[in-house]
Amino acid sequence: MNLRKTVFWLHLAAGLTAGMVIAIMSFTGAALAFENEIVAWAERDARRIGPPPAAPDGAAPARLSLDDLVARVRADQEIEARPTAVTVSAGPADAVTLAFGRDATWYANPYTGVARQPASTRVHDFMHLMEDWHRRLAMAGDNRATGRAITGACNAAFFVLAVTGLYLWWPRRWTWRALRPSVRFMKLRGRARDWNWHNVVGFWSLPVLIVLTATGMVISYRWASNLVWRVAGEEPPAQGAGPGGAAASGSDLKIDRPEGARRIGYAGAFEHIAAAIPDWSQITLREGLGGRRGAPPPAAATGDSSAPAEAAGQRPAAESLAGNATGRGERSGGERAARGERGERGQGAERRSGQGEQRAGGGGRAPQPYSATVRQDAVWPPFASTQLVLNPWTGETLSRSGYADQTPGRKLRGWMRQLHTGAALGWPGQLLAGLASLGGVVLVYTGFALSWRRFFQRRKVAAPVVSPAAEPARQRP
Repeated sequence: MNLRKTVFWLHLAAGLTAGMVIAIMSFTGAALAFENEIVAWAERDARRIGPPPAAPDGAAPARLSLDDLVARVRADQEIEARPTAVTVSAGPADAVTLAFGRDATWYANPYTGVARQPASTRVHDFMHLMEDWHRRLAMAGDNRATGRAITGACNAAFFVLAVTGLYLWWPRRWTWRALRPSVRFMKLRGRARDWNWHNVVGFWSLPVLIVLTATGMVISYRWASNLVWRVAGEEPPAQGAGPGGAAASGSDLKIDRPEGARRIGYAGAFEHIAAAIPDWSQITLREGLGGRRGAPPPAAATGDSSAPAEAAGQRPAAESLAGNATGRGERSGGERAARGERGERGQGAERRSGQGEQRAGGGGRAPQPYSATVRQDAVWPPFASTQLVLNPWTGETLSRSGYADQTPGRKLRGWMRQLHTGAALGWPGQLLAGLASLGGVVLVYTGFALSWRRFFQRRKVAAPVVSPAAEPARQRP
């Protein structure tokens, strides 16, 4: 058996073994490519606000301070806990997002204080169903790890299929006559049509699929993630280490409280941040370092999912898109932090009496600073953000870090995640990832069809045709 036949049978075996899971991940990946945009559009009744009420004297309408807004929402909705995140967008028609743990998210009008939740969560719930299938085949409970292992292995098989498919596609002669059936759709039927579609779709989607599957392996497997760090000339961080290592844990932050000083509140923190970064487009504020004692701020500065995602109510990094073979648009840092893992609109947070009060510095615990994730529009890369930690009494900036402050290894690791989702290149990248994901579905279908014809479909053997002139001669004695 020569090399080409060996590669062909490897390609065929990998496709038949992992094809169904690859099709599921490809379809769900295509559905999730524009998840943020689709959910935001579907929930526009709550996320968008109408024109602000006109002031009696004709002056510009005044927005409520963030502290007054938070107090009004908590009072109106009878929520005892303090919000885990408050997200303010620069858009004049955007509501302020208040997240109360993983269980409740409210969208408040910054002028009136009226808080709403979307009238329907069907689109939101559908997207999360797609996520569950995409990441772990919707397996729950003790089977979650099994689902992640299956999707991770099938993602690796998809990478093998892409590489071996390129070898099998490679023409022996580079002429247009030889290339045309492999790069251009032709009017064919049956096996010839399946072969044409398999080659054409594979050719045009191959570069994106290789990127999606290779970066998916980095997310799925620690050895692949460690390899990225070593390529950048750095030692991989210890498992569970935050985006800035020990220095970012918050244990070395010195918080001085002037005598008689009061906490600056959300409003004071917001004013300090807006003054420090005037061209902000979105600010997500938290009391404490990401909602977990001693935890670093979220890794939004790089888009790296290897940091402890639980700090912002996210899924653990090991689970984040584990084994995904197709891209999807990751939520923005503020949206992910505000909505939590699922952002269901239950009332669990309302029953957590006083939890947020203690986190803010009460109950004898160490004083907690304000942390913030700040996003800007005209920055590169588009997923970059700036992390700030403020003194809760003076507003002094205790630490500030952005994309430029990251090490080469962390930058590269962040690019791996964002290339996998397509968000690294903005909406064009998401579109390419979504189209390539749909191409993956076509590749599975045509691959199965070709295999069925090879192994199971009986070839019709035509009966010999006898000419009329010869027939009388055969009947002669």
